[in-house]
Amino acid sequence: MVTTTDTTEIITQPKTQELSQPSLKRWFRHFFYMPATKRFFNQQDQYAIAQAVTEAEHGHIGEIQVVIEGCLPSRLAYYQDTRTRARQLFAELGVWDTEYNSGVLLYLNLCERKVEIVIDRGIKHATEQQVWDEICQKMVYGLAQREYQQAVILGVKEIGMILDGYYDRKIQDEANELGNKPIILG
Repeated sequence: MVTTTDTTEIITQPKTQELSQPSLKRWFRHFFYMPATKRFFNQQDQYAIAQAVTEAEHGHIGEIQVVIEGCLPSRLAYYQDTRTRARQLFAELGVWDTEYNSGVLLYLNLCERKVEIVIDRGIKHATEQQVWDEICQKMVYGLAQREYQQAVILGVKEIGMILDGYYDRKIQDEANELGNKPIILG
């Protein structure tokens, strides 16, 4: 949990605004998007995704957080793209704050039809960007085929395999630092 005092400030917002270009077109797209996250991901789908996260996290210290967002909030859509939003949620949800820096955020934006994966510094040096890009591409393909639940579960399983290979069961950790249930945002 992030707390502020008189001498500290949260720098997530200003840093993320520097990374993306303002876009009126993006703002219009998100402003007029009809929220459909519950239609694409009902309770059964959410349960299946939570089960996949539980299985993918078993046996190693890696933590996976799934966030599914229908559209960006209109107050942010002008300034933020999906990558910037994913990084913001990575910070706000505390995915970076796992004990072994082993957090992975899987972010899905339905309006943009984009998938972003943000990995913590404990994993970053051991993997290549190409691996994460391939997972995103497979998920986008599955979403284009209207296989929403299967696409997310496939992404979670592949992330779990990468974490399992990286950590190689050297450290046994049964604590679940991040919730397994996907976070559904408007």
